[in-house]
Amino acid sequence: MIHERYSFTNNLLDTVFEFVSEGTKGRIKKLVQYSKTPINDVYNLGFGDKNQATGFIDDKAITNNQDSNKVLATVASTLYVFTDKYPHAWVYAVGVTPSRTRLYRMGISNNLPEIEKDFDIYGLLDEKWELFEKGKDYQGFLAKRKTI
Repeated sequence: MIHERYSFTNNLLDTVFEFVSEGTKGRIKKLVQYSKTPINDVYNLGFGDKNQATGFIDDKAITNNQDSNKVLATVASTLYVFTDKYPHAWVYAVGVTPSRTRLYRMGISNNLPEIEKDFDIYGLLDEKWELFEKGKDYQGFLAKRKTI
């Protein structure tokens, strides 16, 4: 992605990433987590504010820190680290609300030429997966790192 990114830390397994969003609402800790699903080699991408009390992701929090492009670029950069370690992984992402899914779709659409250099991106439409196309109202997304 062409946007500026935040630096992040990650665990030894490269499955949990943490960074700090800095904007109009202050410094907000964010988490990105890749979790196994029951389907072999498919991982769920979880993302949101870090709940300071529990240490877990609060994916329903609305920060409005005016840095969404930088935050999404940072999340995308974790995908590179994750798929470097797990090259056969398929990564599934969907927003916790339709508006969040729309935000993800816009981020993918706005950066599609860059993303497609390294990833195959699919969208879920009417219970079927298809190669991602701009202008379609997808309900979820699937990414697979291209092999060299």
